[in-house]
Amino acid sequence: MADRRPEKSCEQACESLKQQDYEVAVKHCTEALLSLSQYPPAHLPEACQAEIDRIKIETLLYRIASFLQLKKYGQADEDCRHVLGEGLAKGDGSFRAVLCCMHLKGKLQIVSNVLSKSLMGESLNGMVTKDLTRLKTLLAETEVMM
Repeated sequence: MADRRPEKSCEQACESLKQQDYEVAVKHCTEALLSLSQYPPAHLPEACQAEIDRIKIETLLYRIASFLQLKKYGQADEDCRHVLGEGLAKGDGSFRAVLCCMHLKGKLQIVSNVLSKSLMGESLNGMVTKDLTRLKTLLAETEVMM
């Protein structure tokens, strides 16, 4: 039986993204997000919730990159709004901490490269461009800070 832990699915998504198997990466990301949705935030210790939030952000970033490669811009934009909305709304620095951790592990560059490519090479509508540009700016700031 396959390992259904969200962390494992997230790691598999990252590997699929590296191997340019974007459909598989989307599948792994969706599995991880579905698994994470089973954990009600009100009933978890703070440390567990922080780990779930980290996995969710990382998974959404991989899914955004995969959707962009598959030219599914509406779905990428929807995930982008979730990442930006949930990540920045907290205001506690946890979103930036996740980005820094991803950068240190060499995982942020994959997402950043896909965002750059999409913003430079594709004609996207205004809202998609705005959201993706905002996310790309945050990723670039993280890379510069490190």
